[in-house]
Amino acid sequence: TASLGALLRCFPCERLCGGCAVPPGALPPAMPPPARRRLPPAARLPPRTFRSYLPRSHRTYSCVHCRAHLARHEELISKSFQGSHGRAYLFNSVVNVGCGPAEQRLLLTGLHSVADIFCQSCKTTLGWKYEQAFESSQKYKEGKFIIEMSHMVKENGWD
Repeated sequence: TASLGALLRCFPCERLCGGCAVPPGALPPAMPPPARRRLPPAARLPPRTFRSYLPRSHRTYSCVHCRAHLARHEELISKSFQGSHGRAYLFNSVVNVGCGPAEQRLLLTGLHSVADIFCQSCKTTLGWKYEQAFESSQKYKEGKFIIEMSHMVKENGWD
């Protein structure tokens, strides 16, 4: 029973006062752990369904956080844009993004009406959509999308 008393020592007390012996029967009987079912690997992962899938044969840009397809390289207009947090690309069209409400913002190139865009899969804010440009030299941006480089990754066929 002395060895049983040593096994049943209160470990928090052991650190503070050297330990106390727990009387036999004071602890509930050990319960076996519940049986765990083994799930197949595909059932353990969350489903990865996106609204649109871009062809694998094309160079694409995807969300860096969840890998949802965002745009084809052919939709890229310019790589020389500035986002809120660094460099950004301007695209003609994008997929798998949601759009927030439009608001007026004073950007580096003047006043624009823009709406934040976010990844439909992981809800990360990616950039914005130009709804309206108030200066005639900026009208080409209307209906186009800015995605910040820090939120996208190149996939499929890049050398």
